[in-house]
Amino acid sequence: MTKNGDAAPLVVLTDVNKHFGGLHVLRDINLTISRGEVVVVIGPSGGGKSTLCRTINRLETIDGGTITFDGRPIASEGRALARLRSEVGMVFQSFNLFAHKTILENVTLGPVKVRGLSKPAAARRGMELLERVGIGTQASKYPAQLSGGQQQRVAIARALAMDPKMILFDEPTSALDPEMVQEVLDVMVGLAGEGMTMMVVTHEMGFARRAADRVVFMADGRIIEENTPDEFFTAPRTDRARDFLSKILTH
Repeated sequence: MTKNGDAAPLVVLTDVNKHFGGLHVLRDINLTISRGEVVVVIGPSGGGKSTLCRTINRLETIDGGTITFDGRPIASEGRALARLRSEVGMVFQSFNLFAHKTILENVTLGPVKVRGLSKPAAARRGMELLERVGIGTQASKYPAQLSGGQQQRVAIARALAMDPKMILFDEPTSALDPEMVQEVLDVMVGLAGEGMTMMVVTHEMGFARRAADRVVFMADGRIIEENTPDEFFTAPRTDRARDFLSKILTH
């Protein structure tokens, strides 16, 4: 059971299917994520992990099944979809920052435009969040002046600025130089410890061991296995998971 197995579910995916043309990328996915839970999704490339992540805030539509968020079916358009996206933060592989805006402006844009926060209030909150992710001194710089690790921490602060109910992380460290990976993972471990609901698609097994409540192993568009990190990494139940772990944990 997770640390809050009794918590109400925040996300429920039921029999979710997705095709890209003739490619069946999500096959009968059933997954529930509770409030405050950290679910780490791992598996071979092309297994459907990122697509799964992107269906939760409807960056990808689905062909069959249902997804509910906070008790409501996820909306397909209009205000309800905008509300969903304001409640589900997203941190991408490529940082997706606005190059012509300062770091602080990147973080405050959403709260001002979407949440209706005043600029001074948004700036105060933005500075708090930049301090929290360790880059308060960079507030007046532009993204190109920051390292990749710093830019990704800005992206995390930007997601937090919307006060989301959940944050999705889609391979947040895979575009970073190795020495920058840990500074981003440390911020994410901190968020996990504070009780943020998180779904993280990653190749960082150390993070999965350290921060996950549950590891979900995906391959060929299916969830093959899910378990606590301890159980998954020490005693995987399927040949597919054992094979995957033998390839990546021998380094």
